[in-house]
Amino acid sequence: MIKNILVSVLILVCFALFQSAVLSNIIFLPAVPDFLLLCVVYFSVNNGRLFGISTGFASGLIMDFLSASPVGLHCLMRTVLGYVSGLFNKTININGFFLPAFLAFCSTVLKIVTLFIISFFFPISLSLNRAYLSTFGAELIMNTLLCPFLFKFLGIFKNLIFLDPEKVS
Repeated sequence: MIKNILVSVLILVCFALFQSAVLSNIIFLPAVPDFLLLCVVYFSVNNGRLFGISTGFASGLIMDFLSASPVGLHCLMRTVLGYVSGLFNKTININGFFLPAFLAFCSTVLKIVTLFIISFFFPISLSLNRAYLSTFGAELIMNTLLCPFLFKFLGIFKNLIFLDPEKVS
């Protein structure tokens, strides 16, 4: 399981660098798609809650280091998303187009709702939340449309990412 998590974290680091270094500098994009969120959903739906919590925390830690947000904001938000996505382990077939798009839609909405709930406890980051809410619609559309293609791409690494069902109890 440690090898699977390390490979997943390496994939998350690559997507984080691509997301923050390349996509955030493209001027005509109204928002940056959240590839890390989609990867966490993919990992947790395929491997369960514990794996989702681990990769969610790792992706949140990466985003906390790469962004100007308060430390721990992304960790908390993505850990919750990893747990909730992991609840659907072995119950959803994510090989099609519409179900991954629906998962991306729901997880992006859950991300904003979680961020809104966190803002009640930490009002200092309210200005940060307004920045998220202004680009929410564009991010929602881009995440929904890009998710099936990202899931197909991540399927290339399924031998390195997926846990062996006999080893996990």
